[in-house]
Amino acid sequence: MKTDLFTIGNFTVHGYGFMIALGFIFAMFLAEFRAKLYKLKDEAIIDIAIIAGISGFAGAKFLYIIVEFDAFLKDPMAVLGSAGFVVYGGIIFGVLFNFLYCKIKKLNFMEYFDLVMPEIALAQGFGRIGCYLAGCCYGAITTSRFGVVFPESSLFAPSGVRLIPTQLMSSVGDFLNMALLIFIFRKWGYTAWNNIHGGDSSRKHLLPGDVGFLYFLTYGVGRFIIEIFRGDVRGSVGPLSTSQFISIIMVVIGIVLLILNHKLFRRFYEKEGQKIS
Repeated sequence: MKTDLFTIGNFTVHGYGFMIALGFIFAMFLAEFRAKLYKLKDEAIIDIAIIAGISGFAGAKFLYIIVEFDAFLKDPMAVLGSAGFVVYGGIIFGVLFNFLYCKIKKLNFMEYFDLVMPEIALAQGFGRIGCYLAGCCYGAITTSRFGVVFPESSLFAPSGVRLIPTQLMSSVGDFLNMALLIFIFRKWGYTAWNNIHGGDSSRKHLLPGDVGFLYFLTYGVGRFIIEIFRGDVRGSVGPLSTSQFISIIMVVIGIVLLILNHKLFRRFYEKEGQKIS
């Protein structure tokens, strides 16, 4: 919709990159604030954010290369230098590399995992606004008055026709997902229960990692639905888009991890002498 926001001399600020940066900054500050609030090490948040940013970028590009592998074989630099990314790759790489970081620093990964995943949803919400400005990840043609029309200068979306605003729908969904996860964390999260409520045995609460695993479910379901309304050309697995296929895997993994968390880690915390109600 607006690829370039403004230009100063030879320096141009692109809408997509600006929204990605804005989302990263807001997510980091919110995570730092919440880390202090829930008595976690807020200084570790900067490290986690940097690791998530670098590994997430690499992971999103890596999965995009896999999805566009035929094009990559024909012209590797065109694919590597494109604005194409697959967000699932960023999530997977970000989680894995931060797991290693927490292990090295001897931090409770599950608690920081719970804390940070709502901020990931926040950053994704800004990222999808960036997609809207760039014109990528656009929706199918529609006659609805809520459809959006991209200008001729759009690099990705077809111009002159009404399209379902899937980028904005995704953005709203991401922001709602963030709000939901923050509410659950505050109301029933293990860290809030242990650090704020003093481990009150009369209060019901989740286990460490539950909020993060719930993100897998909420984002996976939301992404699967949004993909139905997408109109851009992208990879597929049978009748499903690549992202729908990964969404199903993500939801299944989230459910399995939640079950394992309550079957296995409950015993671990009980052995550590912490009562789990």
